[in-house]
Amino acid sequence: MKFGVIVFPGSNCDRDVSWVTQGLLQQPTRMVWHQETDVSDLDVVIIPGGFSYGDYLRCGAIAQFSPVMKGILDHANQGKLVIGICNGFQILTEVGLLPGALMRNRDLHFICDRVPTTIINANTPWTRAYTEAEVITLPIAHGEGCYYADPEILADLEANHQVVLRYGSSVTPEAGENPNGSLNNIAGICNPQGNVFGLMPHPERASDAALGLTDGLRVFKGLVGYQKK
Repeated sequence: MKFGVIVFPGSNCDRDVSWVTQGLLQQPTRMVWHQETDVSDLDVVIIPGGFSYGDYLRCGAIAQFSPVMKGILDHANQGKLVIGICNGFQILTEVGLLPGALMRNRDLHFICDRVPTTIINANTPWTRAYTEAEVITLPIAHGEGCYYADPEILADLEANHQVVLRYGSSVTPEAGENPNGSLNNIAGICNPQGNVFGLMPHPERASDAALGLTDGLRVFKGLVGYQKK
């Protein structure tokens, strides 16, 4: 399984991700500069967190025009795996690979914390190493992490089992467990095919035992040896 980590000006979680895929899981990993155009050698494309292009205009708005994005679109449309973490999730919505948008947090504050998160759909490549309704703890660090979509889109996401993660410690979380105001407590979604996944929490920051938390490691570990059905 070959991983590629996209590096934009302003990315700051690219090395964290590569430490997980290459350092912990010992999988071949290539750092892909945003001006590259060919990602055909990769099995998994990871768009990491950070502040691509300084979050000018809005988060992910400029990154969607980077040369590498056409290759990522082709990669996704071929059914290959793409994950966007935090700023990467924002980029995936900007480029249209995932629906909806990420807006300013409910209280307009940047949030840096560890939060309980529930696995809603364990039948994706990304969550196949988890069980449905399993509660894990993942770090978050964002100012624009409030997921928003029109009611029709939200209904489709729920009906099509595209909601992968919710904030909170149960399938039907308490209102106080929503850290940023995301509609339906959504922390992560996938496309209808399940090969494109976006989430605001940082699984790569919860993968190394040295950090005291490993709940996120299975997001990546479950991909090793994964074969598309």
